Amino acid sequence: MKIYDALNMVTCKIPRKEAIAPVLESAIEAADPLRAIVHNLDIRENCLLACGETYPITAKTRLVTIALGKAAPAMLQGASICLGDLIFNGVCVTKHIEQAGRTVNGIKYFEGNHPVPGEGSLAGGRSIQSALAGLTEQDIVLVLLSGGGSALATLPVEGVSIADLQQLTGVLLQAGVTITELNTVRKHLDRIKGGGLLRMAAPAQVIALVLSDVVGNPLDVIASGPAYPDESTFANALEIIDRIKRFGIIPESILQHLQRGASGMIPETLKPGDALASSARNAIIGSNIDSCRAAVMKAREFGFHAEIVTDRLVGEARDVGTYLASVARESLIAQKPWMLVFGGETTVTVRGNGQGGRNQEVALAAVRGMDALEGRLLITLATDGEDGPTNAAGAAVDGTTLERAKNIGLDQGEYLNNNDAYTYFKKIGDLLMIGPTGTNVNDISFLFGFD
Repeated sequence: MKIYDALNMVTCKIPRKEAIAPVLESAIEAADPLRAIVHNLDIRENCLLACGETYPITAKTRLVTIALGKAAPAMLQGASICLGDLIFNGVCVTKHIEQAGRTVNGIKYFEGNHPVPGEGSLAGGRSIQSALAGLTEQDIVLVLLSGGGSALATLPVEGVSIADLQQLTGVLLQAGVTITELNTVRKHLDRIKGGGLLRMAAPAQVIALVLSDVVGNPLDVIASGPAYPDESTFANALEIIDRIKRFGIIPESILQHLQRGASGMIPETLKPGDALASSARNAIIGSNIDSCRAAVMKAREFGFHAEIVTDRLVGEARDVGTYLASVARESLIAQKPWMLVFGGETTVTVRGNGQGGRNQEVALAAVRGMDALEGRLLITLATDGEDGPTNAAGAAVDGTTLERAKNIGLDQGEYLNNNDAYTYFKKIGDLLMIGPTGTNVNDISFLFGFD
């Protein structure tokens, strides 16, 4: 990841690149999965220490490690540094992995599919189930969880196929549902999610170290809460399905399963108060606010007046883009240069058939409001380096963006209505291309003001 080089490839003028590049880098480094694990995991006097909790290790203890999500390889590497040969066996399911299909030092590696689950996700889910079979009360399951885990590993309930899940996921994404709504539905169609992993691992002790990619860090939502109790119900899932039916066909197998669950014919997901839930320890070890704080501290080192406006920026991406443009235009910060940081995660209701992700759509929606505005720069960033189903992390916008696009015949409104931000910014050369970062703690928008 060379952010300075990525900024050099952007067409719009970016002042103080020697400062802005380290600021963006610091935000990503603050969510470094390996470092987060090393800070929260240790072995001491025949005990496993995890986030301040102590777990005795005997000669009969088997430590099974399940690493799931976009940051899984780095989190697993951190665990290996801390625990060494203590790791008995396990599974790693992630988005990009060279070892896919291989077993290395007892760990089976799988390349899952994201954002729509696929055969790789199914293979990973089956392997997780197999790794958790036959454990005892003396065994420990270490779950290393990060964003993307919901799609990357799946084990559909009986009667629901992977093709059914793919169809449903496409409709949910098209409808622009929130991550909480998306995962509410997923949890009621999958045997791993919604505390399902705890049922598989019982009676072993379960420790989940979590790198959060969800605003507010709700443990029941991140990667669909495989090791955490679920308060949502089959009825909640059905309500969401009913609301999004107009966006596409919902497979009959899924409707039937949810309806049977809502009528009490199928057991619910693991609920708070269940004895299994009390046997597990879940801890957040990294989140969006850590990255926002690191960016502010780094910016101040370079003489910027820097502030975090929020780490809970949510809403429709195009509305957020309009809001950020208004902040850029109306800001009265006297000290320059300045930087405002907005962390969070927006949503996109798909209206067209273009390419893009929520960060690119935020940027595109800000273009008109920032037109001809001097001394202002907006950079949107997906911390995983891949915004939606694209290879761009986000985009850059300044006061020249609209005019430069018009000069080559691009209509901002037309591209926005077609959800085609990727094509728009690619044609004018303002995509931010940093490549996969190996972490994932939501999105950050950076608004800069210069002399």
